Amino acid sequence: MTTNATTLIDRHLEAYGEPDRARRDELIRQVWAADGRLIDPPLDGAGHQGISELAEAVQTQFAGHAFRRTTEIDAHHDRLRYGWELVGPGGEVAVAGVDVAELTGDGRLAVVTGFFGDLQPRG
Repeated sequence: MTTNATTLIDRHLEAYGEPDRARRDELIRQVWAADGRLIDPPLDGAGHQGISELAEAVQTQFAGHAFRRTTEIDAHHDRLRYGWELVGPGGEVAVAGVDVAELTGDGRLAVVTGFFGDLQPRG
């Protein structure tokens, strides 16, 4: 599962940062269920078109940036967890966080929920 999960998540992150609409849509079709849902703090995209539009909105705000996975993928049952960064053209990190993903029975992404930044220590 780790190799498949790694490929799946890396392709998802590639799609999320892909500026070419045709290439992005192809990557999304490869890894996402048709009714998948991508949920980040400021945005929410459903279905292949909604996910592509969400990615386009992020790219408009962060032109020239790319997503990269920063951790190994933690997996159990049909759930995945991994860290990521959105990196600018000069290597600066614009935002980082953790995603939790749920897979479909055929191994595609059903839901990805993103969280920005580190968890705050308990006070």
